[in-house]
Amino acid sequence: MDAMRPERQVRNRQKGTIVMGTCSYATSAPSTAKRIIRAALVALATVLVGMTLFAAAPHNAYALEVESCTASPNEDGGDRILGDTPTRVTWRAHADEAESLSKVTLAFPEGAEFNADKAKVTGLSGLERVELNAEVTSPGDGTLVISMPEGAPAGVSFLVEIYNVVFPGEGGEFQISASTESVDGQSVDLGPQGGVITVAGISTAEQIAAWLNNQAWVQAWNTNKFLHLFFDPAIIVTSIPNVFNGWLTALGIVAVSFPCAIPVGFILALMRMARFRVLRALAATFVNVVRGTPMFLQIYIAFFGLPLLGLNVNNFALGCCVMALNSSAYLCEIFRAGIQSISKGQFEAARSLGMNGAQTMIHVIAPQAFRRVIPTMTNELILLYKDTSLLAAVGIMETVMYAKTITAATGNITPYIVAAMFYLVVTLPMSRITRAMEDRTGNRKVAIKKKSADKEPKSVTKKQGWSPDLNQAKDELEIKTADL
Repeated sequence: MDAMRPERQVRNRQKGTIVMGTCSYATSAPSTAKRIIRAALVALATVLVGMTLFAAAPHNAYALEVESCTASPNEDGGDRILGDTPTRVTWRAHADEAESLSKVTLAFPEGAEFNADKAKVTGLSGLERVELNAEVTSPGDGTLVISMPEGAPAGVSFLVEIYNVVFPGEGGEFQISASTESVDGQSVDLGPQGGVITVAGISTAEQIAAWLNNQAWVQAWNTNKFLHLFFDPAIIVTSIPNVFNGWLTALGIVAVSFPCAIPVGFILALMRMARFRVLRALAATFVNVVRGTPMFLQIYIAFFGLPLLGLNVNNFALGCCVMALNSSAYLCEIFRAGIQSISKGQFEAARSLGMNGAQTMIHVIAPQAFRRVIPTMTNELILLYKDTSLLAAVGIMETVMYAKTITAATGNITPYIVAAMFYLVVTLPMSRITRAMEDRTGNRKVAIKKKSADKEPKSVTKKQGWSPDLNQAKDELEIKTADL
């Protein structure tokens, strides 16, 4: 019995320990839960107090939400905003539903110029216009003050348009800052909002145009409607750089298409004079179709017909192909006339020297024919250069297309006059060169005929009768040599 007591005591101690442990855990669990609940209540109370204080605090910083601030492009024929050139600034904002404003101040960046008389303020409530009775002033410190003594209705939307705003000529990125004042006298500085206005620096031509617009004689010149529409000095200056780019494109088209048209036209000319009827028929059909239809129609067929067949060709390359094929048809007839103008004696002389047909054409006939048709080829080159203007109808940015774009942007015909000047820069010298070559050829023939007419008559002797004149033989030899 006694021996078993220690074991029971041990078990009792273990049980007691277990029981005590269980009791301790059971006792500590409610205490922990209370602490968690107490902490949550304190946090919730803190949040409620913070929200109450936030609600009681003034909300003037969010009384006006700036939606956008933009400027209209003012580049002739472009979409950029240029410095030192008048543009229109549009500022949009929306007032809070519970806020009535009495003043809105817009601060422009340093260097910007504007006039308060050119500002327009519109109030909108949905799609309906709201009367604001706003007064717009400019204190001269670079700010535009919009005062509404009666206060703007709460929740109204503001649309402010400022015309003839001029940003600095060097360009850059600019923002317009705003500040408000409510009817109860609370002022809030909103800072720069509504986006960044990117202004491009103006070129030398644009600076000259801006300077011209401020000159008294230019203003007097533009008072005449005809002079203003056709010869505006400022638009002439600004159009020259843009039209120049199109002029280079036109020269590139001619530089590619005309050299390609020369060999095609010469081959067609040989085909038209070939002995085989099939070759003559093919060349005649091509030449008659091309010469008998307008180039404008040919351009439309190529640019709108080929894409329907799934053939997408670069516009510049396709324009060069159309111009080259059209010009080759006319060059064919020019070369054919030049070849047929060579006397048959040249063919016979070459054959007598043992040359075959190809050698005769390459070494004897073709050089003489090319020399004779150079003036006519120059005329065809001038026509081809002028016909590049037709490519403007399909969107190729050549001379006329640039002028058309600027005219659409300015509503002035002056860019077309500038385009005409670029055409004359090429056509007048080339016409002069053609006339000089024709005169040179004509004077040469006249000189030969005059020299033949001035020769001495045949000498007659009483004893010997008629004798050959050596001077006449020499002149005839010179004439034949000139023909070669």
